[in-house]
Formats: sequence, structure tokens, C-alpha cells
Amino acid sequence: MTAPRTPKIPYGGDYNPEQWPEDVWDDDHRLFARAGIDTLTVGVFTWSLTQPAPATYDFTVLDRVLDRAAAEGRRVCLATGTAALPPWLAKRHPEVNRTDFEGRRHRYGQRHNFCPSSPAYRRHARDMARRLAERYAQHPALLAWHINNEYGGACYCDLCAEAFREWLRDRHGTLDALNDAWWTTFWSHRYTDWDQIEPPSALTEHWRGPDHTAFQGITLDWFRFTTDALLGCFLAEKEVIRAHDPDTPVTTNFMGTFRPLDYHRWAPHLDFASWDSYPPLDAPPTRPALAHDLMRGLKDGAPFWLMEQTPSTTACRDVNPLRRPGELRLATFQAIAHGADAALYFQMRASRGACEKYHGAVIGHAGRDDTRVFREVADLGAEVERLGAVTLGARTPARTALLFDWDSWWALEISDGPSRLVKYPDVVHAYYRAARAAGADVDVVPQTADLTSYDVVLAPALYMVKGDLATRLEAVARRGGTVLTTFLSGRVDEHDRAVPTDVPGPLAPLMGVRVDEWDARPPEFTQIVPELGTEARLVFDIVLPRGAETVATYGTDFYAGTPAVTRNRFGDGEGWYVATALDQPGVDQVVHRILARHDLLGPYAGHPAVETATRVAPDGTRLLFLLNHAPEPAHLTAHAIATDLLTGKRVDQGEPLVLDPLGVAVLQ
Repeated sequence: MTAPRTPKIPYGGDYNPEQWPEDVWDDDHRLFARAGIDTLTVGVFTWSLTQPAPATYDFTVLDRVLDRAAAEGRRVCLATGTAALPPWLAKRHPEVNRTDFEGRRHRYGQRHNFCPSSPAYRRHARDMARRLAERYAQHPALLAWHINNEYGGACYCDLCAEAFREWLRDRHGTLDALNDAWWTTFWSHRYTDWDQIEPPSALTEHWRGPDHTAFQGITLDWFRFTTDALLGCFLAEKEVIRAHDPDTPVTTNFMGTFRPLDYHRWAPHLDFASWDSYPPLDAPPTRPALAHDLMRGLKDGAPFWLMEQTPSTTACRDVNPLRRPGELRLATFQAIAHGADAALYFQMRASRGACEKYHGAVIGHAGRDDTRVFREVADLGAEVERLGAVTLGARTPARTALLFDWDSWWALEISDGPSRLVKYPDVVHAYYRAARAAGADVDVVPQTADLTSYDVVLAPALYMVKGDLATRLEAVARRGGTVLTTFLSGRVDEHDRAVPTDVPGPLAPLMGVRVDEWDARPPEFTQIVPELGTEARLVFDIVLPRGAETVATYGTDFYAGTPAVTRNRFGDGEGWYVATALDQPGVDQVVHRILARHDLLGPYAGHPAVETATRVAPDGTRLLFLLNHAPEPAHLTAHAIATDLLTGKRVDQGEPLVLDPLGVAVLQ
């Protein structure tokens, strides 16, 4: 099952009419019509309203919300409302409240506040989802189901400890296997009974927070367990929805490159992926682009929904700057360019109280339609209307893959040594950014992905190599493709035990190198790489070529003149090893050379502020998105005969093509 099909991209967002008297709803729908809003996400935090007491259910308000949406010709993404407990549930069943990393049982408050292992929570959440499905499965406004909201967090209570032990029994089978996987002969940790195992908290294996652990194998399995525990909550609700509604697609909103949960483990259970985009304030445009492509990769390239973005500003940071004129339009079309089949906001009308009252909204507290933000949303709604259904179901014909692996992320960042300053998303982003700057479309895929359609596979910081991945990467190179990996790759097995072979472990034959030593230095120390005219920092593998040729070398210290970048002929292709954290210009040069070998450089690679992305519709229509991230016009030359679907203007090959500041073109 895929995302629901509509005549155009669903456009709208989170709507909380229960926070306002009903006479305000009239103004809301009048303004929705003016802005082209056709899709509303409702019910996300309504549990205490729809179930005010254990045996009392009241769907009066939700009935009116959905009926009004249907009467106005709008569709609804209906949430189950189970992301935040009602107060009575926390009081009646104290065990539903989470126990934190320091071992403190919380009282009622906040959100994401439930224990995923609590039978009381699961029972009441399932019952709520069941009642909603019974009531609304056939409602004419229903477009999709939205379970919970932004799953995350962990609980360290006794219920979770016992659930963790059961999970470990299923995973490892025997205590001997577990002891071997966790290397428990170290520090006299050998377990002789399952009940001896405790979750890795501040009271057990950790110091200085969750990322610093004495036994990485325990913590790695705990992260995997937490992912599965929360997934179990999702599946419990989905199961009862499916019993009453076999057809309407079901999703939950992810958060992009979100460290606590391995979204690849969730992906098979979603009917379509969706996510909330709130990039860091100082992030380059390739940061949200990477997250978009990661979300698209969860379902083997199928389109996703942009479930949330702010129309103007956030409210959760120390400083919350406003989106400048044109930035919202650019961000929205960037999402569509990378595979979004819906463009939704948080929020439709600003809340009057609590922590999100200053969060951006399509409609402000005064309910005006003459604000700059409302006008931008309305103008964008008109453009989405003109675009119609042409992008729906369209896919990206990428020949470059980037491997993204949560196990490698977790294991690398909880490791002691060689450097805690190496951050997995930063390394991955550097190579993604380089490929995008060169004009390549990129699929962001898991280790298990089918790699046969790719000419280039980028696998930076592939700390953990699992299953038959090394063999499949060799197959890419053997048939003429190029595989790149970097420092801190091929270091550990699936249990985070060091490989008992030469680094980079199972990747060594493909890379043609051996690494016996590695240096780590503070961030202010930089190592010159003269052949690239760039610098490197943080970690420096000392490479012994074993068949590979040297592309670039270190310029200083006792390993001056030894390889910093190598290339190894393998079959008809190549394996590239980057032994250090090159600066961005250095990464750009390496990736540019690789992509050029396969004729994958884009026609506008010389324009660093211009992002390109390609989508191919189900009927074969090819769409090229051009996005100018600069505050100045971009002067390009059309590389083919095309029509801009946003303006209707036709351009011939070789004609000038000008993108306005923060401008967008969709060329067919």
C-alpha cells in the first residue's frame, strides 16, 4: 500500500480546532479556501478530550471537525491521539509514566511521556485506535491514518528491563551467545542468568550520559530494543485499525536523521513514509535534502509526505529566526523535488497558550488574511494547484547511492576511541553534499538495499559492515562501478566487536589497503593534503597500500607522504579509500572525480547555489527541478527544450534561463 492518491499534492497541515470556540472554525475554513488548503491533520493531541475518564468516550468535537471538513471538501489525516497521556491514565496507572536515564520515575507531564512496555498504555492506546477506526473508517473526509506523533525517547523502568531481557533471549538465544557478543569476559561481566542483565543507564554501565558506555554491545542492543519497543506500540495500533479499515493508508511522522530510532526497522510496516522538517538554523540546504532523500529511501524510492514544516518560525530553540520572504516556497519545492507527495505545515492556526503559542502558523492569533506569511502560503497553494498531479508518484532515477546506517551511527558514537568528536551525520552529509553540488541525484539507502542499479556507491564512516554487504559492494566495482568508503569504516561486526582482521576489515580487498594505526588530534589541529590543496582533521588513518594507488598524501607529521586518499582497481571498477576527515573542498574534489568517471555530473554543477533534482512520473514524464538557494539571480543556459510548469514559459536548448533569488523552476 502506498500514499493515498489525490488529484494534486495534498496541501495543508496540523489543525487543532478543539483549542478554539466553534465560531472561529468558520473563519478558519474561509481562510483555508483562500489559501488552497485541502488537507488537515487532526486529533494529534486529543486523547484527554476523546476519553476524559477510563470508561467515558466523547467524540462529539471530533465528529464535528471531520463532518465540517467533509462539508468543505477537505480531507483529513486522522491521528489516534496517543502521543500524550491523558492525566487520569497516569494517575490510575503510575507505571505508564516513564523512568528516565537516572532511574527517576516521572510523574504526569510533558508529552512522549509513556512507557512503551506498559500493558496499561498499550491496552488503552489500542482501544482508542480501535474506537476511532470503528467510528471513522468510512468517513468521507478520511484520507490517511496518523498513529501517535514523532515517536522517540526511552524508558528504563522494571517493565522495560524485563522486556529488554525477553528481546535479548529472542535475539541471542542463549547466554553463551550473548556473553560472546558483548565480550563480557572484560571486567568480569559474564552473565549466568538473564535476570542479571540491566538496561544501560546512569545507574549501571554509563558515565557522562547515554553516549559513554563501558560495554558498547549492551548499549547497541538497548538502542535496537528501544526502536523495536516503540515500533511494537505503533504495530499494536495499526493492527486494530486494519481490523476495521483494510484500505486507508497508515503512517506516523518521522524526524529525518533522528538518532534514537532506526527508521529502516520501521519502514516495512509503514504504508507510506512521512516526516517533519525543522532543519538546524545554520544548516546548508543539503541538510534537509539529505533527510528528504533518506525518507524517500525508506520505501525503496516511493514518495513520502512532508507532514510538518513551519510556515514562518519555530518556538523550541533559544533563538527562533523568521523565514525570509521566498524561503518557505523554496523549502516546499525542495521537498517536492526530492520526492514529497504532500506539503503540510505545523500549524494551521496559532495556539493561544502553552509552549507553542509563538510557533509559526498559517493563521495567526488575530485570524488575518493580509499578513505576509498568509499571503506566501496562499500564493504557494495556487502554484501547487497549477502543478496538479504531475509529480504524484514520481520517482528519482538516481545512479548514485549513499549508504546510511543507524547501527554504524550508534556504534561509532558510543565508542571509546579514536575520537568522540567524529559525528556520523556530519561525515555522511559531507559526501552527500559533494554529490549534490556536482549535480548528481542520490538515493539514500540502507545496507540491505539492492545495489545493482547504481554506478556509484558512497559509504562514508561505514563503521559496521553487516551480512553480505562487502560481497555486494565488490560486485558493484567488479561490473565497472565505483565504491567509496572512509576512515572508521569496516571496524566492527554486528555486535560492535572489533574485526579480527586488518582494517578496514571485510572492505580491505575492495579498497586495496591495510590500516595498522590511526592518529586522532583535537579539532584545531589540521593536516595538509597538498595534492588536493585542502586540509584534514580529527582522525588520520595511516595507510599501507596493498594494491591501491595513492591519490593524495598527508603533508606533515611522521606519516607525511603516506596515503590520505587511495584508488584501487577492482574488476572493471574502483574502490576509493579516504583515510581522514577532509574539509568540504577536499571531499568535493574526490566525489567530483568519481562522478565524472561515470558521466554523472549535472549540467549546472558549476553553479554552487543551484540545486537540481530529477523526478520521473509514472507515465514517463521527466521533471527537472532547479532551486536557487542564493539571494541573487542565477544565470543558466537551458540544456534541453523544456516548459516551466510553474510559469508556462517554454525555453529552447541553449537559451538563457534565469532563476530569481530563492527562485524555483520545474522543467518538463
